[in-house]
Amino acid sequence: MGSRERRRARVVALISAIVICVAAGIAVFKLADSRTDAERLVDEFVAELNDRDAEGAAALTSYPNAASATLTQLFDGLSDGTVEYDITQLVELSGESGYFTLAGNWNFGPDKNWSYQVDGSVKKLAVGWRVSWNPDVVVPDLGGGRTVHHVRTDAAPPRIFDRNGQLLMDEQTINTVVLDPAKMPDPVLTTTLLGDVLAPVAPVINAQSLQQRLAEQPGERIAAVKLRDQDYQFLEDAIVPIPGVEVIKTPTLISSDRRISSPLLDSLRGAWQLERDRTAGWAVTLEDPQAGPIQVAGFQGPPPPDLVSTLDSRVQLAAKEAVVSVGTPAAIVAIQPSTGGILAVDVNNQAMELGAVATRGLYPAGTAADPVRVAAGIALGKDPSQVSTAELGDTARSLGLGLDYAVPGFDFETAQFGQSRGGVVQFTSSSSDSEALMSPLGAALLAASVARGTAPLPTIVQGQPASVADPAEPLSAQAIDAMRGRMIDNVQNGPASFLKGHPGLMGIAAENSNDRWFYGVSGDMAFAVFVANADGGDRAVKMADMFLRELAKPADAF
Repeated sequence: MGSRERRRARVVALISAIVICVAAGIAVFKLADSRTDAERLVDEFVAELNDRDAEGAAALTSYPNAASATLTQLFDGLSDGTVEYDITQLVELSGESGYFTLAGNWNFGPDKNWSYQVDGSVKKLAVGWRVSWNPDVVVPDLGGGRTVHHVRTDAAPPRIFDRNGQLLMDEQTINTVVLDPAKMPDPVLTTTLLGDVLAPVAPVINAQSLQQRLAEQPGERIAAVKLRDQDYQFLEDAIVPIPGVEVIKTPTLISSDRRISSPLLDSLRGAWQLERDRTAGWAVTLEDPQAGPIQVAGFQGPPPPDLVSTLDSRVQLAAKEAVVSVGTPAAIVAIQPSTGGILAVDVNNQAMELGAVATRGLYPAGTAADPVRVAAGIALGKDPSQVSTAELGDTARSLGLGLDYAVPGFDFETAQFGQSRGGVVQFTSSSSDSEALMSPLGAALLAASVARGTAPLPTIVQGQPASVADPAEPLSAQAIDAMRGRMIDNVQNGPASFLKGHPGLMGIAAENSNDRWFYGVSGDMAFAVFVANADGGDRAVKMADMFLRELAKPADAF
């Protein structure tokens, strides 16, 4: 046989093999898909449900429009869950009908499972086989206009106490007074009446300011004021009849003493919310038009424990009095060296407009970094003036600065050396060492570390200490003693001598361009004062003096 004949034979054999394989594949496919039309319909219906395709599943039913509405609500109401339907039984009664049973399994997170069985039927219609539509075919007892929802359940909210056992924060009703232009026949009359009613508790909210806001947001609803429940109850009878006024009540965690305001309260809310989330329960409810919600799965979470914060109300009120004494952005932070508990954080209105100045604002440290340079020189055996920024940063880490802390509910910055970081508040001002940045909280932590001898772990809730990803080795006793000596001399004989009348105080008065710093230690309290664009060279020192004098007052003066 020649080569041409051999090639022809191979081609014929190959074609024959392909034909045989295709034929065999068709036979296998027909054998594998030996399902009846009813079986294929139910399989497709279940597949569409598991894909959460409301339109696709509805198209396989006898009433697609009604099925689509119910299935869309089902997947929306249980949107944070995963689902798997399985066919547990399928019986064909004749060539025209049959019935089936499905097992539904929903999961909403660890240990949050909802399982049930539902029955359905299929019929052969003029358009082909269809699932006879009934809402109960996907969720038991879903008919009668009911809707299904996955909801969170919470026990009674915890309270937050200060470190001395005084109630600091609890959940109270906040009443938001809203103006709705669409329901306001005479805006001038409405705003005048509301302004007059609010005058005793909110004098800055008057008819003119409300009319201006309505003009700036034409046609939109505006929140005129938020009132604590005790204030609102006093004014309720006068507010409710005013045309175009609506009151929205919202449970809110707020300070029990309205004098206490601090950026730290937001962090305590974060820690409080973490506890609520940790103990929250869950439920699947059927919302009945007449009977209301009917729980069909889930459990009630246990009440979370009350929290004891590290904040000291007396120290916080003293900080408030001191920080409002200056007219440029200013902040005070106080920390307990023995525990790392944050005792107080406060800023004035000018700083509040800039963001999280006290806890996340990084500013050029200037001469505030000099004691750290001294410690670095001792550790490295070199003159402090020869210490590089990187070496300064390494020493600062031993004093708690620049470490990667994790505190439940609390996000803060301490310092940055040698590189910039986005997402923080920062002034642009000249500095002899602009790569050494520090926050007011960082300065207070520095003072606490010097007092303690090692860096404490900052905390805002007792029993919930911070963790550090990469802790640093503590400084030598010689370096710590040198820093303490410098702080003592600074108060007794140096720039902070205005404060030497306060017994046992040691600290550093420092500056960077027009910014002023003071950080120091008095007893078991370390604190830092920062004043930006100060209108006097001793502004931070005088603010520290007011803070200490407020603390020296008798307890009943607060």
